Amino acid sequence: MPPHYVQANTNGRLHPATEPSIAPLNRGFLYGDAVYEVWRTYHGVLFGWEEHWVRLRRSAAALHLRLEVTPDSVLAEIRRTVAAYRERVPDSGELYVRLQITRGAGPIGLDIALADRSDFLLLVQPCPALAPAVAASGLRLSVATALRRNPAESLDPAWKTGNYLNNLLCLREARARGADDVLILNLAGDVTEASVANVAFVRRGTVVTPPLSAGLLSGITRGLVLGRVAAAAGLEVVEETVRPEDFPAMEECFLLSTTKDIVPVGAIDQATFQVGTGSVAARLKRSFADTARAYAAAHPEWAA
Repeated sequence: MPPHYVQANTNGRLHPATEPSIAPLNRGFLYGDAVYEVWRTYHGVLFGWEEHWVRLRRSAAALHLRLEVTPDSVLAEIRRTVAAYRERVPDSGELYVRLQITRGAGPIGLDIALADRSDFLLLVQPCPALAPAVAASGLRLSVATALRRNPAESLDPAWKTGNYLNNLLCLREARARGADDVLILNLAGDVTEASVANVAFVRRGTVVTPPLSAGLLSGITRGLVLGRVAAAAGLEVVEETVRPEDFPAMEECFLLSTTKDIVPVGAIDQATFQVGTGSVAARLKRSFADTARAYAAAHPEWAA
């Protein structure tokens, strides 16, 4: 048994993810012509099931990609895939579930009319856990300087597509400097987000996060924190432009993502931030855990 088994499901066929499953002419492989979403489970329930579906439909519509699957059909396939995964990895805890939908295959060429029919691919693996060292000290980020976030007028970061070169290359730069993750600026020099997570700061007890208009993904976790999670924690949230020169005025920084919810940041290049059990980020993380627990209890129909 490999130490990290990933279960795949390609168009209904269950197989190890290490086994090839798509045609070389698949447009997702050739051109990144695909959309995707990632869910994670809390207490065995797929969290934010409906919110992720709304975003998937929005991304597909932006790419003029017709979805040939339904929420019910995908949920059934997820359960088949999870069952196959748990046969190989018993007692595996909370799960990461990725659904990717490509436009399909066809003759080589960019014209979308060349595609035959869409394909789906499911991947199931353990949900990544927050390392104790990160919880104690926070991540170290570095601002990308060689590249900027692609603008919405070119390829909107709000679309969750199979094209991640912008994020990948920005992350490569930050990692080359020894950072854990990258902070990407837009063409105006404003903060957008990290490689695969939204970012927020704390200034005088108020949570501050860049607006969607800066050019960033409308994260599900971000949306929940801006809404009921922060309210339940008794915290105010504002959306406003953040620039690197604003970092010294911020007491805290944290990332928001589906798989790890709220992750503290200890430093962005030379700027340092407070981390610890008494921080606003820790308070939000506890509130988020309460929200996830209540969600799981209220939605047994989305158990994986």
